[in-house]
Amino acid sequence: MTPRTSTTLAVVTIVLVSVPARAQVSQRPDIRVSMYVTSDRRTPEIGVSSSSYEFATAVTLRTRDADAGGLDAGIDLRHTRYTASQRPERVSIYDGYVGARLGSRGQYRMRVGHMWLPDLGTAGALAGAIVEYRSAASDADHRFRVGGFMGAEPLGYEAGYAPAVRKFGGYAAFERGFLQRHVVGFSTIRNGAVTERSMVSVTNYLPVKQTVFVYQALEYDIKGPAAGTATGGLSYFLVNGRASAGTRVQLQGTYNRGRSINARQLTDDLINGRALRARDIDGLRYETAGGRVSVRIVRQVEVYVGYARDRNNREDVPTARTTIGGYAGNLFGTGFDVSGSDALIDRPTGPYHSRYLSVGRRIGRSVYVSGDYSTSLAVVRFVRSDGVTIETRPWTRRVSGNTSVILSRQFSLVGVADYTTDEGLQDLRVMTGLTYRYR
Repeated sequence: MTPRTSTTLAVVTIVLVSVPARAQVSQRPDIRVSMYVTSDRRTPEIGVSSSSYEFATAVTLRTRDADAGGLDAGIDLRHTRYTASQRPERVSIYDGYVGARLGSRGQYRMRVGHMWLPDLGTAGALAGAIVEYRSAASDADHRFRVGGFMGAEPLGYEAGYAPAVRKFGGYAAFERGFLQRHVVGFSTIRNGAVTERSMVSVTNYLPVKQTVFVYQALEYDIKGPAAGTATGGLSYFLVNGRASAGTRVQLQGTYNRGRSINARQLTDDLINGRALRARDIDGLRYETAGGRVSVRIVRQVEVYVGYARDRNNREDVPTARTTIGGYAGNLFGTGFDVSGSDALIDRPTGPYHSRYLSVGRRIGRSVYVSGDYSTSLAVVRFVRSDGVTIETRPWTRRVSGNTSVILSRQFSLVGVADYTTDEGLQDLRVMTGLTYRYR
C-alpha cells in the first residue's frame, strides 16, 4: 500500500462515515489524524555517517458507542515510509470496519472488516465478521455481552493476510459501572488443515470500594500449539493490583509469567516437513514479580520505592531490580514539574544503574516544554519490519527536548529533539508532528 493509497482510503472513509453521521448529533464520530516527520543522523566513531527520514501518518475514526440503533464504523490505520532503502514501508490496520447497531437500544451489533479485539489476547487481530448481543443496562448498572467471530488474520506491518490462516471463536462478558469487567473468550486458529492454536483467554478488572483495583489477564492453550507439537497449558498470566493505605500511601504489586512460542513458525515447519528445534518447541520462559510503595508528602509531591525480580528463561538466575523515584508538580511555586528515578539492576555480569530525570514547564495556556536525561545499558532499535535488534553497550546517554503546542480546539503541534551517545555512536533525531482532532 502506497502513501497515496492509504491517505485516499482514510479520506474516503471519513467522508462516508461523516456524512450520515451529521444527521444525528449522537452519531457524530470522533476523528483524529496525525502526521509526523522524523530525521535521523547517525555518526559512528569508525565509519561513515548516515541520514534517513521517516514519514508517518495515523488516522483514527470511530462512531460513538451508544445504546441506540445506527451506524457503527471505525478506522485505526498507521502508515510509515522510510527513505532508507533497506527498510520497507509499514502499514498497520488495527481497525477498518463498518457495521450496524440494531434494535431499539442497539442490542444486536454486527461488524465486517478489520477489527482488534483486545479481550481475546494474542488472537485479537481479525479480518472478518463479528456478531454481538448485549443486554440493556439494568437498574444496578450491569450488563452482559456475548459474541462470535470468524475470519482471516491480517498481517501486522503490511496490507494483506496470513495465507491459509483462519480463526473463529466467541466470548462472553459481564460489566458493571464504568470500571468492572470480566471477559472469557475462546479462539481457534487454523493454518491450512492444521490447528495452530486453540486457547481460552480470561481478563478481569475489579474495583473494590474505590480503594483496591485489580487487573488480571491470562491465556491458556487447551491443546499444545502446532497441533500438539509444543505442550499446552499456561501461555501467560498477568496480575496488577493497587490499593490505598490511607490518604497518602499507595501500594502496588505485579506478577507476570508465561512463555513465548512462535506457533506460526512451528506450524509452517510442521506443514513443510522441516526439522523442529527443541528450543523453539519449548519457547522463551519469563517471570517478573515486584511491588512498589508510593507516598504523597504534600500536594503534588510524591516519592516511591519499588523492588522486583525478573527472569527471562527457566535456566537463568533471577535479576533483582530496585527503583527509587519521585515527582513534584509546580516545584516551590516556580511552575516547574520535576520527576526522576534511579533503578539499580543486579545482573549476573554485574550491577548497573539506569537513571532518568525530567523537568518541564507550561508557558502560557497552550505551550508546554520539557527536557529529559537518561542513562541505560541497552537500547532497542527497530531495523526490520518483522523484529528488533537489542544493542547492549557499556553505557548509553540520552538527552531530549520536547515541546507541545495547542494551536486551537482541533489542532496541536509536537516537536522532539533527541540526542543519544555511547562509546561508539552518536545519534541525533528530530521529530515534528501535527494532529487534528474532531468531535
